Amino acid sequence: MTTTRPLRALAAALSTAVALAGTAGPVFAQVPKKPAKAGAAAPALAPVYFPDRFDWQKRAPADAGMDPARLDEAVQFALANENPATKDLAVDLATTFGAREPFDTPIGPMKERGAANGLILRGGYIVAEWGDTTRVDMTFSVTKTFLSTVVGLAWQKGLIRDVDDLAKGYMPLPGYFEGHNAAITWDHLLRQTSDWQGTLWGKPDWADRPEGATPADWPNRKLSEPGTRYKYNDTRVNLLALLTLHVWCRPLPAVLREEVMDPIGASNTWRWYGYDNSWIELDGQRIQSVSGGGHFGGGMFIHARDMARFGYLFLRNGQWKDRQLVSREWIAMARTGGPANAEYGFMNWFLNPGRKSRPATPESSVVFAGNGQNIIYIDWENDLVVVTRWIRGGSALNDFLGKVLGALTKR
Repeated sequence: MTTTRPLRALAAALSTAVALAGTAGPVFAQVPKKPAKAGAAAPALAPVYFPDRFDWQKRAPADAGMDPARLDEAVQFALANENPATKDLAVDLATTFGAREPFDTPIGPMKERGAANGLILRGGYIVAEWGDTTRVDMTFSVTKTFLSTVVGLAWQKGLIRDVDDLAKGYMPLPGYFEGHNAAITWDHLLRQTSDWQGTLWGKPDWADRPEGATPADWPNRKLSEPGTRYKYNDTRVNLLALLTLHVWCRPLPAVLREEVMDPIGASNTWRWYGYDNSWIELDGQRIQSVSGGGHFGGGMFIHARDMARFGYLFLRNGQWKDRQLVSREWIAMARTGGPANAEYGFMNWFLNPGRKSRPATPESSVVFAGNGQNIIYIDWENDLVVVTRWIRGGSALNDFLGKVLGALTKR
C-alpha cells in the first residue's frame, strides 16, 4: 500500500510550482512584455479573465497571440477528421465493446450524437469555435473526471480523511470490501489499480474488457494485489461512485452542480445519469448512484461549452474569480502519476510524461478523455484549454493539438 505523506509532499511541491498568485481574492496573470531593463519596475499584473454565465467574450486570434490562418487550419483539421463511425451510439457500442464483451446490454440512457464540434480558449477567451457547441451529448469517460472531482470535494471538506484510507471504512454495507477487496483504498480506486472483484448493477468486473485466452478464462482471472496493476474498468469506477454517494449522502449531480458547475457559470442543460437498476435507499431517500461513463449507457450528458468551463477551472488551478472551488493540493495529486501507471493520475487525468502519449504537447499538459473521442485538453504552459468532440482515434488528436500549438505566436 502506498503512503499519503510522500504523495502529499510531491503534490504540495507541484501545487506550488503551478499555482497562480494567491489562493483567494482576484487572480492575476503576468502580462507578456519585453525583458525589463536592469533596475526597472516589475511588469504589471493584469486580472485573469473569467467568463460570466451568459457572456463569454471572444478575442481575435491575433490579439490572443495566435496566427489566424494556422488556427483555422487546426479547426479545419478537426472537422475533416471527425470520427467516421455511426452517430447512433447504441449501435457503435454494440459493434465495438459489445463485439468482445458479455453483459454488454445498455442499462442507462443513450442518444445519437451530433457532428464534430469544439472550441479553443486562450487566456479564457474564445479564439476559435466550430460546430454546434451547445448541443448536449454523451461524453463517456470524461465523466470520470467529474466523479474524481466530487471525490476531491469530499476530501477537501474532511469527509474523506486520507486517500490512503481503506475504502471499507466508508461503506457501511457488507459484501463490497471483504476478502481480496478488503485492502482497497480510495487511491487505488481513483487510479484504477484496485483490481476489485465482484458484480455491480448486473455487470461483473471481469466482463469489462475481459482478459484471457478463451471466454472460459475470463471469470477465473488471476487477481493482483490492490495498487500493483492498472486496469481500466467501468464496473470498478461505478463502485467508486457508489462509495462516494455513501460519503456525501446526497446525489452526486447535486453536489457537482452546487460546488462546481453553478459557480463556474455552466448552463443548466447538463445531466449526469446512472442506470435503470442503480437506485438505492439512503437515509430515507431514493437516490440514483451515477455511472462513471457511458460504457453501459448513462454518464455525463453535456455540451462543449460547459466542458470548456470545467477545463478552464483546472487551468486556473481550481480557482474561479475570488473562490477556490477545488483544492490546489487535490489537483496536484490528480496530476501525479501512480506507481502502476505513470501516465495516469486520478481518473481521468491522462498525463504526458516524456511526451510519449502526446508528442506535440508539453509534458505538463493533461487531457480528460472519453470514448468517441471526447477531449478536454489543458495546457498551463501556453494558457490553453481545447475541447474537441468526436475526433477520430489514432494520431488525429496529437496532430490536431500540434496544429493548435503551431498557431501560437506568443508563448
